[in-house]
Amino acid sequence: MRCRQFPRQRQRRCSVEPCVQCRAAAAGAAVHRGGEEGAERCTQPRPLRPGSLARSIARCVGVRAGCERPRGAVRSCSEAEGGGRGRQRQCKRSRSRRRRRERSGRRRRRRNGAEAASVRCWRCCGGGGAVREMCAAREGRCGRRQRALLCCVLVAAWEAARGQLRYSVPEELPKGSFVGDVATDLALELAALGARGARVVSPGRTQYFALHASSGHLVTAERIDREQLCEKEPQCVLRCELIVEGEMKVYAIEVEIMDINDNAPSFKNMELEEKISEMTFAGARFPLPKAHDQDIGTNSLQSYTLSGDEHFSLSVQAGADGEKRPELVLAKALDREEAAFHELLLRASDGGDPARTGTARIRVAVLDANDNAPAFSQAVYTVRVPEDVPVGSTLLTVTATDPDDGINGNIQYSFPEISDKASNIFHLEPETGAIRLVRNLDFEERSFYELEVQARDGGGLSDTAKVSISVTDVNDNAPEISVRSALSEISEDAAPGTVVALLHVQDRDSGANGEVRCSLGEGVPFRLERALDDYYSVVTARELDRERASEYNVTVRAADGGSPALRSGAVLALRVLDVNDNAPVFAEARYSARLPENNAEGALVLTVRAWDADWGQNARVRYRLREGRLRGAPLSSYVSVQAETGALYALRSFDYEEVREVELWVRAEDGGAPPLSSNVSVRLLIADENDNAPQVLYPPAAPGPGSGVGAWGSASGAWSWAGVELAPRSAEPGALVAKVVAVDADAGQNAWLSYELAKATEPGLFRVGLHSGEVRTARSPLARDAARHSLVVVVKDRGRPALSATATLTVVLAESVAELLSELGSAAAPAEPAGSLTRWLVLAVAAVSCLFLAFLLLLLALRLRRWRRSRLPPPPSAGAALRGVPASHFVGIDGVRAFLRSYSHDVSLTADSRKSQLRCAGGSCCDTLPARPPPDEAAPLRGEDAAAHRAAEPDGLPVSAATAADPDSLPSRSLLSRCVASLL
Repeated sequence: MRCRQFPRQRQRRCSVEPCVQCRAAAAGAAVHRGGEEGAERCTQPRPLRPGSLARSIARCVGVRAGCERPRGAVRSCSEAEGGGRGRQRQCKRSRSRRRRRERSGRRRRRRNGAEAASVRCWRCCGGGGAVREMCAAREGRCGRRQRALLCCVLVAAWEAARGQLRYSVPEELPKGSFVGDVATDLALELAALGARGARVVSPGRTQYFALHASSGHLVTAERIDREQLCEKEPQCVLRCELIVEGEMKVYAIEVEIMDINDNAPSFKNMELEEKISEMTFAGARFPLPKAHDQDIGTNSLQSYTLSGDEHFSLSVQAGADGEKRPELVLAKALDREEAAFHELLLRASDGGDPARTGTARIRVAVLDANDNAPAFSQAVYTVRVPEDVPVGSTLLTVTATDPDDGINGNIQYSFPEISDKASNIFHLEPETGAIRLVRNLDFEERSFYELEVQARDGGGLSDTAKVSISVTDVNDNAPEISVRSALSEISEDAAPGTVVALLHVQDRDSGANGEVRCSLGEGVPFRLERALDDYYSVVTARELDRERASEYNVTVRAADGGSPALRSGAVLALRVLDVNDNAPVFAEARYSARLPENNAEGALVLTVRAWDADWGQNARVRYRLREGRLRGAPLSSYVSVQAETGALYALRSFDYEEVREVELWVRAEDGGAPPLSSNVSVRLLIADENDNAPQVLYPPAAPGPGSGVGAWGSASGAWSWAGVELAPRSAEPGALVAKVVAVDADAGQNAWLSYELAKATEPGLFRVGLHSGEVRTARSPLARDAARHSLVVVVKDRGRPALSATATLTVVLAESVAELLSELGSAAAPAEPAGSLTRWLVLAVAAVSCLFLAFLLLLLALRLRRWRRSRLPPPPSAGAALRGVPASHFVGIDGVRAFLRSYSHDVSLTADSRKSQLRCAGGSCCDTLPARPPPDEAAPLRGEDAAAHRAAEPDGLPVSAATAADPDSLPSRSLLSRCVASLL
């Protein structure tokens, strides 16, 4: 917006602040002085931001309105201010009177607004129809101004609602120059810009702007050349988007690039040559090449000047498009004999400050007469071609005719003025006038070309025509999907409508070919929403569930409206983060286990298992027991659960007779925050073991240590009546005598009892019921049967192994109680002889033991004596008889020396002593051993005088026989016995 210039006395009321570009010197905004009083006039448009346009318009218009008092008669007073000082004083008095009238008017009813305005106008201006007409006209103008102000305010509000910003900067600013204060204009906090990942994105490959995160300023990222970007466009606007990733918001920013005078006018050819016949009449016009200035507005080409010769003058024609075209006008007739060439200087100037100029030298050659100039068949050639026309195609052919003959009728075609881009695309055949395509057309780059074609004959005469080439769009560009911002992770508890990604979808084609339809793949909980122009937001359509799908590959498809349609796609990878929304679930709704009693402490009972559908720490399950009591003790003293595995252990040994069933609850809790838990019931059934023997209730056991012997035999010797039953001698078979009653503390099969008769005085007289324990007579008692019978009944259970108990019954065969008592009295007397017999038996066993010990001592003494005798040395005479024999021929065995090689024995022993034999083989000296000589005779050597010895034997027995008759007489008996013993 530009601030209007006001007189000095009204400028003090104008409080319009200079724009951002005026305040920032780095932006290079053009601020110059203008107006008679030197009021500042900003040539840069102020940034269009929420509220800024409304404030600017309100201030600029409000200054004028404030000066003119735009209500009722006050406006007339403002208009009358130019009438002199007296008129101003009159306005002041009228205002004071008006205030008084307003105070007095409060007591009356409010009048119509129009009547009040006319009264105020009458009081202020002194009345008169002319003044009232002037007031009405001013009120109409003020109403229009107010309506215009209202429209501007509405436009500002609409722009603010769209969240768009608009700035303007001059071109050629250095990199990093200030463009606008984005943070202030969008009311964003500086700390939030960096934390939320704000960035600026420009369409295309080149990023011209950047965001300075520390200051929130939009700065230039590259040097911007307006002529390169927009060429001759009257308004050059660059668009970019500010994306705040943390909030998934996008703001559109438009930056207008203002032109500066950085380009001088230039001619394509610096040296020009014109050929003019000397027969040409004065006033003839010859078109000259135009100069080009890439700037626009006042900085563009403004004027031409010609200097150098009086024969020519310059005429500048304005074309239909407002373009200035110089023409060379022949002011005086030419004479080739006077001057064959004329040198001219054409100068082009722009309107910049300072102005820039460009020059071209024109050489005019004077020729002989050339009567006719070439003429085109059409002044304007128009053609429409699709952008996919092949290279080398002929777009159109221009034709010009010249009725002259010879060289004057030879026409050459050329582009007198053509831009560099157009010269690279089109080629004009000089001879034929055919315009061919040398490079592919691109509708998105440029859709219209206007060329100027010149036809010049050999005599230097020429004609020009325009060629308009319109490029039609072809669906040759697929939609482009750019992911501006996207989340890689999202929590599964994200609310529906959460923005996941910001997409920019663009098709460079136009019309129906550029209309893009976007869609998402099926089966995904997301939807597309249009955010801003070509921006789409991918938002969640419903609540996510990581347990169903932990990640998504969202495919975004875009198709244009061409025929055939072109399509493109982009894939967004999104991982769903886990939230602790699932409690642990047990594998079974109820657990039960059987635990045998008398179990070992620490025995494993069972294992409970729970699963959590969450992930990570949220899925880590820990187990614990719920508090409870059992038989007055805490439940944790009976069982425990392992926190990690869920294994349930018994901490003590259970007794079925005390505890038969345990009901407890196990809680599974995950590791989330807050944790979720679930409970399961566990029932432990204690299984019975056969650890209790049957207990006999009847007959009761007799007191004292002799209770198991019988009904009698107590420690005091007194009779005990326990277990005594009466059976009449006249009892029939099967008569009930007694009943053994027993119980078992176990249960089930372990408590099933069976009875059997283990011992009886008369085995065939009584029998016991197997399951009832009833003692009945098996037959009728006979006269020879004893009067008293002792029965031992064994009670067994059916456990494994079976346990048993015994009960002893005494049955007396008697017809009456008196007979029973007499029988029991007579049975008490033999108690003492039985004890005496036991004592005698003990004494007999002791005597036999003593005799056996005495026998063993005697045998031991005999053995010691024999051993001692065998250790005694031989008599001296025996040693003298063997002095001549070498010592190596003897060996000592039990005090007897013998030759080593004198004889040998063959001994054969068997298990049967009758088959054992001893054979003495013949030696070198003799086959028998001599008898032991008497003590007074010298013992001869073995083998000497064998016959004498043999003869000396009484009865003529051989030595072996004598030895057998008298074992003590043989000195070698000990040797033989030892050999036999060693062999045995």
